Amino acid sequence: MHDLIIRGGTVVDGTGAAPRTADVAVTGDRIAEVGRVDGLARRVVDADGLLVTPGFVDIHTHYDGQATWDPLLTPSVWHGVTTVVMGNCGVGFAPAEPARRQWLVGLMEGVEDIPGAALADGIRWEWESFPEYLDALERMPRAIDIGTQVPHAAVRAYVMGDECGNETASPGQVDAMAAIVREGLEAGAFGFSTSRTTVHRAVDGEPVPGTWAAEDELLAMAQVIAEHGRGVFELAPAGIVGEDVLAPEQELGWIRRVAEATGTRISFLMNQHEADPTQWERMIELARRAWTDGLDVRPQVQGRPVNVLVGHETTFNPFNGLPTYRKELADLPLPERVAAMRRTDLRGSLMAEDPDEHDLLAAIIGWKWDRIFPLGDPPDYEPPPEASIAARAAREGRDPKEVVYDALLEDDGRALLMYAALNYADGDLEPVRKMLSEPQVILGGSDGGAHCGTICDASTPTFMLTHWSRDRTRGERLPLEWVVKKQTSDTASAYGFDDRGALRPGARADLNVLDYEGLRLEPPRVTRDLPSGASRLVQRAHGYQLTAVAGTVIAEHGEDTGARPGRLVRSSG
Repeated sequence: MHDLIIRGGTVVDGTGAAPRTADVAVTGDRIAEVGRVDGLARRVVDADGLLVTPGFVDIHTHYDGQATWDPLLTPSVWHGVTTVVMGNCGVGFAPAEPARRQWLVGLMEGVEDIPGAALADGIRWEWESFPEYLDALERMPRAIDIGTQVPHAAVRAYVMGDECGNETASPGQVDAMAAIVREGLEAGAFGFSTSRTTVHRAVDGEPVPGTWAAEDELLAMAQVIAEHGRGVFELAPAGIVGEDVLAPEQELGWIRRVAEATGTRISFLMNQHEADPTQWERMIELARRAWTDGLDVRPQVQGRPVNVLVGHETTFNPFNGLPTYRKELADLPLPERVAAMRRTDLRGSLMAEDPDEHDLLAAIIGWKWDRIFPLGDPPDYEPPPEASIAARAAREGRDPKEVVYDALLEDDGRALLMYAALNYADGDLEPVRKMLSEPQVILGGSDGGAHCGTICDASTPTFMLTHWSRDRTRGERLPLEWVVKKQTSDTASAYGFDDRGALRPGARADLNVLDYEGLRLEPPRVTRDLPSGASRLVQRAHGYQLTAVAGTVIAEHGEDTGARPGRLVRSSG
């Protein structure tokens, strides 16, 4: 007798095969049969009219701290994710000398916009070495599976102490770092990560240790992965975002040399940005040449614009730089703030003021009104140019600030604007579609667990299904089976998860049953559910009927069942 049979669903199995009507039988933690199943089961789910997929594998998250206190790993679990990889971009919490714990918290707070108070209050420090960190993660019950990588910044700090900033490491220090990476891989890490973008900075403004690491240091870490026989070298390259634009030939040059010397799989984040809108095309071409030459170089691309969310409760508030707002309104509870801002006299005062040095939004994004859009409900992540604040202001003959003022008072002050910071220089998502269509490109960059007050892209798995395969109107859609494969078997195989990512007999029974036609995203909302009451942006979805991990149902109709079949996955196990 099987434990679970899902009958008569439309199965998209993660291999790229066309959708088909089939049953899926689960025995224990494994898929037993896919096709016509005639046997009995302890539970039978009628999936007629529903979509059945593998659980989604999100390879780019930052749950390194949250994984020590949150067994669910929300919001990813709400979007059908059954396996996550963390320890990306060179930041994490192991190895960690006790005296450097707060320093690591400040690093993560600055780079990934995770409230330091939440990390300090929530993390249970039960480790110093990286293997001890894995052991601590393994002891905690959890709903979904996690894997992690060895972060360069923590390794550098452990070896170099106060000199870890970006001084050149001595040969002895490089050897010591390599030994820590080797120890981490042998304990079960899925690779090593680093960051070379100057945008990544600690809370004190200092660049992430390793930003300017010499090539021989990076080569030594890649060589350890090669000697281990499996693992990924992951990085946020120079020129990935903002103003630190670098010639792709320079960054892809050293990546290629390291890949040639070691044979290591290298995955680097890639985006389109306004400073050089065609840079991604040159990076793709160089990566394609490496791939054709037999080098395992894989760009990692987000499935939608990287959006900075703007609102009254987010990090970026367009009125924070106005003296009256900062002095009289910023500390008020949201309902009182909204009521005050609806007063005609206060509105007039705010519109008459010029921002001061506290206008963080202007400093970061320069008030690019043509790149700022109402997010809406349901959220629109591919808005047309005429929907921008600039276009609306021009149509109405108003100052863009007045349009923003009114827009952010909607939904009782909870409405959000999106600034399409990356992947939207052309005003649509065609560059993203072209990037994702490259066979060597993998889906990544959701940043689940990070950017708590600015970005909420952990919902990308749901967006991939709704927007790319069903709803897109501003260009070509992508086949459903392709979209599923891109975030199941492709991401799983990229990180060596050989037992998941496809609905096939013998595979781990991680799966989703969902109402494809009814699937939709809610707008992101600010909650205060982090340790110490810190806030974060989260986003829910409707349409997930059932999510199972290792054959055990962890969520039904979007609600936690209380089951905790998830585990720490070790690359060697």
